[in-house]
Amino acid sequence: MARIVVLGGTGYAGRHIISEAVSRGHEVISVSRSAPSNPVDGALSVQGSVLDLASLGDVFDHADAVVSTLSPRGDMEHEVLGVLEGLIAKLAGTSTRLGVVGGAGGSLVAPGGPRLFDQGFPEEYKHEAQVGIDSLARLERSDAGLDWFFIHPAEVFGPWVEGERTGRYRDGGDVIVRDAEGQSFISGADFAIAVVDEIEQPKHHRGRFTVGY
Repeated sequence: MARIVVLGGTGYAGRHIISEAVSRGHEVISVSRSAPSNPVDGALSVQGSVLDLASLGDVFDHADAVVSTLSPRGDMEHEVLGVLEGLIAKLAGTSTRLGVVGGAGGSLVAPGGPRLFDQGFPEEYKHEAQVGIDSLARLERSDAGLDWFFIHPAEVFGPWVEGERTGRYRDGGDVIVRDAEGQSFISGADFAIAVVDEIEQPKHHRGRFTVGY
């Protein structure tokens, strides 16, 4: 059993990751600014601000993995990179792995590039995608004493396209995963399977990967 801390536990990706991890018998702590309206049975909910990691007390102590699902939206629009800096400083040199959920924008469209972000990416999503790209770059510059992984969901991913739990996914490495028709999609539940699989059986040490069907 692993001790897993999920930041942004009331969000779309966070809640799915928590549900999957609890279903496998892990000890899961959900951290969010507001109390969850529909908490996951079996998970411990901690209410607090990630903008002040010290205020969260011993939440991170003895964690096997900390997963950040924070999105640069609303009042977090310009705060996500700062939180990441704090997490890197806190976890470097420990045995705790840091997982970061990014967006699809930084994924490559083919081996060697270019990125999806550079292929006529929608303007309204560019800020969020850029934060993900900058987060990956910051992780890549981090001290070798930090074990991290960065995961890109498929291009179509979110509560507006919930999908179903199929129990399957494909790992595309650096390249966005598309099906035979060229579509890139993954449900929230199957994305969560990929994240918890990586925690249970690490394959990507200090590296990123993409998931989809």
